[in-house]
Amino acid sequence: MQNNINKLYLFGDSICFGQLVNAHKTWAVKLSQELNKIENVNDSFVVQNAGVNGNTTRQALLRIHYDVISHNPDFLMIQFGMNDCNYWADDICLPRVSPKSFVANLAEMVDRGLSIGVKHIFLNTNHPSNKGNIPHDDSISYDKSNSFYNQLIRDTANQLLDDGKPITLIDMESVFKSHISSKKKFGLENFLLDDGIHLSEKGHSIYNENLVPTVVEKISSFLG
Repeated sequence: MQNNINKLYLFGDSICFGQLVNAHKTWAVKLSQELNKIENVNDSFVVQNAGVNGNTTRQALLRIHYDVISHNPDFLMIQFGMNDCNYWADDICLPRVSPKSFVANLAEMVDRGLSIGVKHIFLNTNHPSNKGNIPHDDSISYDKSNSFYNQLIRDTANQLLDDGKPITLIDMESVFKSHISSKKKFGLENFLLDDGIHLSEKGHSIYNENLVPTVVEKISSFLG
């Protein structure tokens, strides 16, 4: 391998991993391709996808050292929440990860990344879902819980920025809502798989059109 390799690690759940979609059609692969096209940069760029299906931030903290920190990435993207906000029947109507713990877990991931020299961290909200109410409790809506946890991500990013941390918030929930409202003939279901949560190929294309250029532009400012 060449010297001076720049590394971006994607740390997340199934939305980051690209569950149930051909790997070459995921936004993570598109991001890798575009980062390797940055002009006037002779160094090669390596993107590693450390997304694990079904992970919450609690589970992710247990593996962050081996999967991310030990590889000394230059840049880090964090995307969790769609499992944290979920409710399981045997959890007695509590989310898998409480809001307070979720915020603390995100902040710890950021701190652990910065402690080993990560130059910049991207923190993403999640797209809306069509899952509806939790099956075992009609009073709990997965969609509302997901939206609430997205706001926690925004609040966390703003607090980290106030603390002087090198953070970029990529608000994919707002991107999806704006995209859908501008495309009257397409509803959210056109961008999700039948489970109402995971991205379809069209859903990945929205990430390609919005997340990818944002990340490439920011990273380019460090490498140019």
